[in-house]
Amino acid sequence: MPGKVVTENNEETSNGIEENVDELIDYNDAISYWSEIPATVDGVLGGFGESTSVPKADIVGSSTFMRKLKSRWSVENGKINYGIDFGAGIGRVTRDYLHKICDKVDLLEPVDSFVKQMRIELKDLTNDGKIGEIYDIPMQDWRSSEPNKYSIIWCQWCCGHLPDNAFLEWLDECKRGLQNDGILIIKENNTNDDNDLFDPDDSSKTRSDKNFRKLFIQGNWKLIATDIQKGVPKELLPIRMYALKPLNKV
Repeated sequence: MPGKVVTENNEETSNGIEENVDELIDYNDAISYWSEIPATVDGVLGGFGESTSVPKADIVGSSTFMRKLKSRWSVENGKINYGIDFGAGIGRVTRDYLHKICDKVDLLEPVDSFVKQMRIELKDLTNDGKIGEIYDIPMQDWRSSEPNKYSIIWCQWCCGHLPDNAFLEWLDECKRGLQNDGILIIKENNTNDDNDLFDPDDSSKTRSDKNFRKLFIQGNWKLIATDIQKGVPKELLPIRMYALKPLNKV
């Protein structure tokens, strides 16, 4: 979620813990936390809902970033422009943006109440044939239903629920699911230094930009573009967009 804030001294306010971060992540605790959160835009965005600049700025920032990448990815011959939305929440990103740049979108979200609301939010798009599969499973359990299926894999505000080893395994599965000239977009908060920080509230971690880049190298992904989200409250931790392609497909 974007609602990771800093104090005036640039210290995170979520009682973050820096030691043994990956060992502290507990998937069941995360599901329990999010299952108690209202299935609304304000809920999934950690209190930075439609009364703030965040939802609109987020979509504008993503759209601007993708326009810059227009010549860097394409749809494989004989396939459709198929996207998948990881950590989809109530379907906000697909509803407000992804359906506009994809012919069809799959969504993945493990929280039952969010999935129920997602089906309501996306009813019209479903009737229009724009919505494919909805996977109500954790992202670490996802396996692409077919190789080279997706032209765009979009993962926003959910990577922090995976320890580094699980994140690398997920990156490997993304390679299998990505079309030959497809693109992976990761959009997440970063810490303000080189350390990852654990958030005991939702049992996730916020990665440093340094660690993200290290993991991309370890996973054999090429970082082709990156940018910082603009137009959001200053108290939020930096939100960074990464555009990636597998080295074996660059």
